[in-house]
Amino acid sequence: MRYSALTQRIAGEGAEAWQIHYRALELREQGVDVLLLSVGDPDFDTPKPIVQAAIDSLLAGDTHYAEVRGTRALRHSIARRHTRRSGQVVEAEHVVLLPGAQCAVYSVAQCLLDPGDEVIVAEPMYVTYEGVFGACAAKVVPVAVRPENGFRVVPADVAALITPRTRAILLNSPNNPSGASLSLSTWQALAHLCISHDLWLISDEVYSDLLYEGRHISPASLPGMAERTATLNSLSKSHAMSGWRVGWVIGPKPLTEHLVHLSLCMLFGLPEFIQNAAQVALDADLPELEQMRDEYRQRRDLVCASLKDCPGLSPVRPDGGMFVMVDVRRTGVGAQVFAERLLEGYGVSVLAGEAFGPSAAGHIRIGLVVGQVQLAEACRRIAHCAADLLEARVR
Repeated sequence: MRYSALTQRIAGEGAEAWQIHYRALELREQGVDVLLLSVGDPDFDTPKPIVQAAIDSLLAGDTHYAEVRGTRALRHSIARRHTRRSGQVVEAEHVVLLPGAQCAVYSVAQCLLDPGDEVIVAEPMYVTYEGVFGACAAKVVPVAVRPENGFRVVPADVAALITPRTRAILLNSPNNPSGASLSLSTWQALAHLCISHDLWLISDEVYSDLLYEGRHISPASLPGMAERTATLNSLSKSHAMSGWRVGWVIGPKPLTEHLVHLSLCMLFGLPEFIQNAAQVALDADLPELEQMRDEYRQRRDLVCASLKDCPGLSPVRPDGGMFVMVDVRRTGVGAQVFAERLLEGYGVSVLAGEAFGPSAAGHIRIGLVVGQVQLAEACRRIAHCAADLLEARVR
């Protein structure tokens, strides 16, 4: 039977990157002791007041169709939160709720890009971006970053890639997988490029609440950028709500109207009981949020300290996020080979950097998604794997 060309455009290396994660799950089912550090799913429970709000809402009968763009109360809370944190004044009309930031970036791409349009994306990039832009037949133009520069974007490198076909720039700060964030001066230079070349900026800010060094800049708050920026965020990481699928887009009103039309075609809104729980997540005083953030920071520091002096390994200290990139090139093998040996021989599942783009070649991505005792054990096994590879080279 015949399938559409879309099926080919949404497949590829990004989709294949998860094979090692699926293999780790398979080994676990067989009873093998595997430390799963390959997916960015928080290991914390969703704070109880949020869960209780969903239960209360279900019991109250909130199980019918909800407003497609999201309840006004929740959109108002998101707008107020964004204004408080970024300085950009937005209203509820600038917000559209979508099931997670993954759906948000897909929806924005569908509303902004035509076949053949070019979108500049900093790589290493999140593995699903390839399929997202493939779905609308746009061309991803990767802008390489350098590990020795902390995986940070250089505006001059972006400028060199702009062509008459360029339609948008997508940036993720703090970045997944690297954890690198962008400074105000960098954002200002990138904003100048967007304005002078009439480009959209898609700003993926899902890790903005998990920034440990520096200050998060939301580029839509810069002069001239509000009308050309789609800001994406969610509750998945900050509130340990990855399975709830609550994300949103903040953008100019014409964009939000297009997003609502698209949502009508395929989603028809988020369940109201989930929106009511999300309202509590945003409005309630939840000490768990700061506790989770502090724990992630401590885990980052633990990994960097544990692997800093290990032969063959060089951790790259991230500014934020839930991951640490580790350079394994001195072990004499590529990152994919290292990751496969680490899983099969030492029971630790990580992703190879090549899955995120050539700039991350020779690096593995360690997820900070287990407690510190397990994470310390994972670091011990990673160091053991590296030492064994180095010893094998000497023989």
